[in-house]
Amino acid sequence: MRKTFKLDEIDCANCAQKLQDAICKLDGVEKATVNFLTQKLTLIAADDRFDEVLDRVVELTADIEPDCEILR
Repeated sequence: MRKTFKLDEIDCANCAQKLQDAICKLDGVEKATVNFLTQKLTLIAADDRFDEVLDRVVELTADIEPDCEILR
């Protein structure tokens, strides 16, 4: 499954890259892209695990970029 989410308050391109690299390392993530200019996260993960993976992505985002929020 592939879904795109709006990001709120990602501060810089470096932060976006750091977040993307960390998300891509999570178990269950097939591919992830974080676009600083459009303030969007595109996440690809297996359909049957998507919600579980997304929950971990949200937690990781809060750890790495506390001001950034994934708008679902």
